Amino acid sequence: MKVTLLDHMGSDLTVVNAARVSFDKESDWVYCGGHSDGRDKDLSVKDKKLIKYLAEHNHWSPFSHCFVQFRVKAPLFVARQLQKHQVGLAWNEVSRRYVDSEPEFYEPEVWRKKADNVKQGSSDKAVRPSLNTIPIVEWNDDDEGTTGSYLPIHSVATEVYKRLLDEGVCHEQARMVLPQSMFCEWVWSGSLYAFARVVNLRLDPHSQRETREVAKQIAEFLHALFPVSYNALCN
Repeated sequence: MKVTLLDHMGSDLTVVNAARVSFDKESDWVYCGGHSDGRDKDLSVKDKKLIKYLAEHNHWSPFSHCFVQFRVKAPLFVARQLQKHQVGLAWNEVSRRYVDSEPEFYEPEVWRKKADNVKQGSSDKAVRPSLNTIPIVEWNDDDEGTTGSYLPIHSVATEVYKRLLDEGVCHEQARMVLPQSMFCEWVWSGSLYAFARVVNLRLDPHSQRETREVAKQIAEFLHALFPVSYNALCN
């Protein structure tokens, strides 16, 4: 799974000045050569306090004047969870109605045991499913809890998909045989505030671990681009 930063607009100062315009005021950077993280400019102490105040009192609109655009690669079951986030975000995905490139599939390093105390989610314990009775599955007995190999399932799905296309079946129907483990890619754009909400919800321990991996990568970009706002909104 991979998150790539495509573009961004604004900074922590953008947030400050979106708030200060209410009083017809404007702030500027404080220049400070030799900053610990390599930056030569920073917000004033007063402006940092303002951002903290905005976040603590849910004054969300100033944070919506900064924008970020990502390209994300993740399996379908992760994408469909993340796609539920709608407000302040735009999503455009590679469509197999139009393309027939070779499918790629996600394989977990470990199968996790179902959590005992919640209806959804997983525990930290590994489990080794009994899949050897399924003819197309080949399981590696070397390590308890490892995935073994379910590549034959992917191979069969890919072969059926290609066969349908070769025999003239339309793309939009042929894609139905591809499993949820197939990777998809999408461009995801939105405001700083909207992505901060994604990070807060999807880094929660109750969120699916694979989804947390995408959220973690997004969080790293937000922290690098908007460090003061990120710490106020996401910590």
